[in-house]
Amino acid sequence: MRLRRRLAFHFTYQLIAFSAFMFCFLIVLLFFLIKHIGDDEMRRNFPMGVLNNIVSETVTENGEVLLSEGWKVLLKERAIWLQVVDMEGNVIHATNTVADVPSEYSVSSLLEIKEERRLGKYTMDWQMDLTYEDPLLYLMGRIDEGADRLRGWVADFQVNGVVGEGQEAALIDELALLGGYLHVIDEQGTVIQSIGRANEEKAAYHPLEIIAMQEQPGTYATNIAVYRDSVSANTWIYHTPQEGSVDKRPMMEEMIWVAVWTMVCVLLLSLTVAIWHGYRYSRPLLLFTGWFERMGSGSYEEVLTPKDRKRVFRKNGKLRTRFKLYKEVIQSFYDMAERLAEIERERKRLDRNREEWMSGISHDLRTPLSSIQGYGYMLESAPQDWDPVELREMGTVIREKGDYMLELINDFSLVFHLKSEIRPQELSRLDLNELVRRCVLKYVNDATRKAAFTYIGSEAPVFVNGNAKWLQRLMDNLISNAVKHNPEGVKVEVRVERRPSGAAIMVADQGVGMDEETRINLFERYYRGTNTEESMEGSGLGMSIAKAIVEAHKGSVSVWSEMGRGTTLTVLLPEADKPPIVQDTCRSE
Repeated sequence: MRLRRRLAFHFTYQLIAFSAFMFCFLIVLLFFLIKHIGDDEMRRNFPMGVLNNIVSETVTENGEVLLSEGWKVLLKERAIWLQVVDMEGNVIHATNTVADVPSEYSVSSLLEIKEERRLGKYTMDWQMDLTYEDPLLYLMGRIDEGADRLRGWVADFQVNGVVGEGQEAALIDELALLGGYLHVIDEQGTVIQSIGRANEEKAAYHPLEIIAMQEQPGTYATNIAVYRDSVSANTWIYHTPQEGSVDKRPMMEEMIWVAVWTMVCVLLLSLTVAIWHGYRYSRPLLLFTGWFERMGSGSYEEVLTPKDRKRVFRKNGKLRTRFKLYKEVIQSFYDMAERLAEIERERKRLDRNREEWMSGISHDLRTPLSSIQGYGYMLESAPQDWDPVELREMGTVIREKGDYMLELINDFSLVFHLKSEIRPQELSRLDLNELVRRCVLKYVNDATRKAAFTYIGSEAPVFVNGNAKWLQRLMDNLISNAVKHNPEGVKVEVRVERRPSGAAIMVADQGVGMDEETRINLFERYYRGTNTEESMEGSGLGMSIAKAIVEAHKGSVSVWSEMGRGTTLTVLLPEADKPPIVQDTCRSE
């Protein structure tokens, strides 16, 4: 659940972050594209383009005009001055002005500027800002060397509206030095006089061509200065070359290019993010695939190769950032591999124990069968040669060997019976003190058991819900195990006591003890111990049966042992609930 929440949060967060980033990226991209279009438009319409941008970007607060520093620097670089005039004709803002520029204007002077586009030696551009309640007039002045030079030529060389005869040579030399040329046109736009390097390139002007060249000078290869002679109605046009002209394109075409560039940039960015996401999230998946392949081949011990470990972990042992998202998955892989490795080791150990147990069972069955088979051959060959005593001895041996074999088979059957049927068939309320005492007494009265038995019971009765037959079998297995695996005369103490966690039975001996491997595997099926000096008699199922009986009674069993100091087996069973007190409801009449 924690991993699910983190993955959901991670991918949701990434989606939101990517969307926000793309939104900001588009805003910035559109801003730069619009600025690029504005710059192109400004270069086409210079200087009117500059004035339009200044008017649109400048803010007026409390009668103060806030002009950005960038515009001030540009005006200074281009030797252009700027004034802002209010409704009263007063200049409320001035940038880069000189002493000969007035600080206030009258109605007639402003109308003259509008009509003539001149203020003394300055060529003027103007624009109204109608954003505010009181309109403002922006005036921009500059020295137009081309216009001033053209006025000088008109004054020096004009004769009847054209360049006078004999004056052309001087004007040609001057134009050659400046790199320009001069056209004189009539009222219909026909070139009637051409002086300079391009005097044969132009025959006539269209009616709107000169106005367009004045309004968007940046889109043409030359700048023009125009003078119209009101007497002859001829117009002088002075062309000077300019660098960095901007192609003239329709606004729709500009918008299409903006849209195309925006889509291309978004596509490239999305492709980059997709490749990065694929690389980031595919590497852990490839790593997991390698793990599955190694685990499928049974290599549980090698979860990560040395190369994979360097990719996943830093030198200090911590996960790298790109793998932290899957830290639970990685830890689960380690835990699963560890469990599978442990299961594999356990399987091999059980197979080894099973083989040893089968070998022991085969040996234990072969010995009595050999005796039975031998006596059978003897009886079959010459029964009349045997007297009744010898026949009785043969029958006794055959019966004992058969009983031994039957005991082995019963133990074998009981193991699987307890495995498939956990709970006893019948439970009753038993006093554990009395049951254990009788079991110990049976071994005390058995003269064949060469051991010293001691029983210590609880002071008060200890009741459990159990099956008497199964609990007797439990005690038989525990006590016989203590006697069988120790030398004669071993002291065995059996104790019953009440504990906070339940009723306890302890069987302790002061015998040889067990090594660690035997202690760990004591309750495993088929395990017969690793001490090769001990007798292999028995099925190896006694302690496994004892554990199954305890677990069937919802109890637990544990063992303590130390070589040379003995062994203590402790069985803990839940106590039976106290029976309800039956109150006497009879009343005497």
